[in-house]
Amino acid sequence: MDLRAKEYFDERATREMKEHLKPQQRSLQEKLAYACRILAMTGQEAGLAGQISARSTRADAYWTLRFGLGFDEATPDDFIEVDRDLNTLSGTGMANPATRFHLWVYEARPDRQSLIHTHSPYVSALVAARQPLVVSQMDMTPFHNDCAFLADWPGVPIADQEGVIISKALGQKRSILLAHHGQLTAGDSVEEATYLCVYLERAARMQIRARAFGPLTPLSDELARDAHDYLLKSSIVNSTFDYWCRQTEAAR
Repeated sequence: MDLRAKEYFDERATREMKEHLKPQQRSLQEKLAYACRILAMTGQEAGLAGQISARSTRADAYWTLRFGLGFDEATPDDFIEVDRDLNTLSGTGMANPATRFHLWVYEARPDRQSLIHTHSPYVSALVAARQPLVVSQMDMTPFHNDCAFLADWPGVPIADQEGVIISKALGQKRSILLAHHGQLTAGDSVEEATYLCVYLERAARMQIRARAFGPLTPLSDELARDAHDYLLKSSIVNSTFDYWCRQTEAAR
């Protein structure tokens, strides 16, 4: 049997996934509510410390979960639209004051449509030890050359300066580990931000467990880059999000 190049299978898989993997149609608020329940299901809640937002069609505004609710409680009606001064434009309630730094990320990254910040358990342990991510296993490759590291904690992000620091540290990457703090994922959709958030926590867990066996060996740049691009295909991201949505429904 003739051996075919990997490019052939990549192109074929991409074409067939577009044909067969059709994402569910949901409103923005429905996507955000599902994302919150996915984060709760995967152990990412930390009281009221986490935040989720999505860029609004209105300039300098975004949608976020009204302050006072946990991820596990979120419904589509619990999301509010706020302006750059955190005044509520649509819905009832107030934004978490710590979402202020989201404004700076959206301004610096017009390509990003959704942001998620959590203090998930294994990420929190990793950043408490002030350790960056080492991409050493295939499931970690969505973060290959795509996960920044902020080594110094700027404090509670309720003012503008913290937003400037975090947005600059993120740069053009999709994710960032914030030393002594938590993590942030910046997706081109709610689905991508959620996918990255869940997998970043898994990557941190894997790294901490693997350390028991000795130093980690990073994957080769070329292979990790290929895996990064493959695992971040929109068909895979959206279908994974849909699967997690079904899991949250089954658990209710």
